[in-house]
Amino acid sequence: MSKNYFIDGLDRKILKLLSQEVRISFTEVARHCNVTASAIHQRVQKLIENQVIDAATYKPSSKALGYNTLAYVGVQINLVKNRTHQEVFDHIKGIPEVVECHNITGKYSFLLKIYARTNEHLKSLLVEKIQAVVEVVATETFISLEEGFSRNLPVD
Repeated sequence: MSKNYFIDGLDRKILKLLSQEVRISFTEVARHCNVTASAIHQRVQKLIENQVIDAATYKPSSKALGYNTLAYVGVQINLVKNRTHQEVFDHIKGIPEVVECHNITGKYSFLLKIYARTNEHLKSLLVEKIQAVVEVVATETFISLEEGFSRNLPVD
C-alpha cells in the first residue's frame, strides 16, 4: 500500500460493499454511495493502484485497514458435554477479527486466523475473547512475520 494514500469514508463504503458481494456492479455501488458509477470506477482504480485492494478479487489489504498483525492460533477445548464444540465455535464466529476457523486434528480443536491492529490488540483478543471462554483450556499463537506467498490451486 502506498504510504501516502488515505482511505476516506467513501473508500470504506466501497470496500465494505465489495467485500460483501465481489460481483456487485459499480452502478449498484454508486447507488449505495450516492455518487456516479464513473466516480466509483475511478475510486476503485485508485484503490488498486495504491494496493489497498487486489485487482483480481477486490480483497482489501489488511494493512490498509490498519490490521498490522496476523496470527494463527490453535485452540484446545475441554469437551465437557456434547454441545461444547459447537458453542465454542459459535462464540469464535462472533469475533470479527477471526477471519478463518478450521476444525483440525491433533492437540487442538480449532485453528484460527486472526488479524489484529497491534500485538496489544491481539493479546486483548486472546485474553478477553478467546481464553475467557470457560471451555478453552489452552491456546498457542503463531505470529506471521511476513507472507511468503499465497496462490490459487491450479486449474487443469
